Parts: sequence; structure tokens; C-alpha cells
Amino acid sequence: KDVRLPIQLQRAMAAEAEAAREARAKVVAAEGEQKASRALKEAADVIAESPAALQLRYLQTLNSISAEKNSTIIFPLPINMLSSIMKK
Repeated sequence: KDVRLPIQLQRAMAAEAEAAREARAKVVAAEGEQKASRALKEAADVIAESPAALQLRYLQTLNSISAEKNSTIIFPLPINMLSSIMKK
């Protein structure tokens, strides 16, 4: 048998399905943000434990910036200044 649904009902069902997809997408995005936040905190904890790790990360960042062909201006700060800021 061929079942025909009124156009208005079809639209309502499509809107409901779209809302459900959007809700699932928001949940997945929120879970991703949560995982990224945890990973960032763990990385910050590791770097905070070792001044050498902070210095290496600083140098890696400078290297990454300088490798790109752009007009970025770098104002390096002494690492001990950054350490004192992080302690606050």
C-alpha cells in the first residue's frame, strides 16, 4: 500500500528529525570540548612542573612562528618573567 502523509505532517517530522540531529551534534561537540579542556589542563600541569619544559615549549613556539612566511612580529619575554606571571 502507498501511505501518504499530509505535507504539514511531513514538515513537522522533518523538523523534529533535524532538531534531534542538532541536539546530538551539540552533545558530541560539548564532549569534544571537555576532552580538549582536560588535555590542555594536563599539558599545563606537566609544563608547570618543569621550568625546562616551559623553556622548550617557548622555543618550539618561536620556531613554529618563524617557520611560517608571515609578517608576525615577535616580542620575546625572558622565561623567568613568564614563570613569575604563572605563579600568580
